[in-house]
Amino acid sequence: MNKRVLLMVALFLAATMGWAQQDAKAKKILDEVSAKTKNITAMSASFIFSMVNEEMEIDETNAGTIKIKGQKYTVQLPDLGVKVFSDGKTIWNYMEDGNQVTISNIDDEGSELMDPSSLFSIYERGFRSEFVAEKTAEGKSLYQLNLFPDTDEYDVTKIEVTIDKATMMIYAATLYSTDGNLYGIQVKQMDTNIDLADTDFIFDASKYDDVEVIDFR
Repeated sequence: MNKRVLLMVALFLAATMGWAQQDAKAKKILDEVSAKTKNITAMSASFIFSMVNEEMEIDETNAGTIKIKGQKYTVQLPDLGVKVFSDGKTIWNYMEDGNQVTISNIDDEGSELMDPSSLFSIYERGFRSEFVAEKTAEGKSLYQLNLFPDTDEYDVTKIEVTIDKATMMIYAATLYSTDGNLYGIQVKQMDTNIDLADTDFIFDASKYDDVEVIDFR
């Protein structure tokens, strides 16, 4: 679950940053969003994460938050008791159930797409875009785009991306996984005018009584 959460968070951010674009209208939209967001150095956002599998009758929804500063990030899902910290070199995965944290090197975590801090270069990894429609949801005027991978590296068949026309920022995304699951994320609030301390991205074991530490480095 942790990696899927990180994957979706990475995608909802990265999808706006300029992919391998083939559709002219989609390219224009993504270029505009990219121009607006490429100078962001730090940000925080709250979001709703969902996973649906109709065949297995799974329909889960959880709220979360993310902070990003350069290569550093923190993701928290309070309802699941999950916290993920990364200082750009090391990643800490904390599970409240069991009071356990696992520590590993970023390079050992597999696909770079799992890293939300890759939003500024993810477009180099090979997706083509397609404009679908303009629509309205929750009183917002939105652009809907589809993204299709050029390779099977990421185990996805399609990503639906929705962009708020008023702000030209990401509103929602749905990932169609090859495992039959649909992973969704909807942004509730985003703040790009913030200062974040480096300590926000490091797991502090002293704040967790009797935490079990498993170090894979």
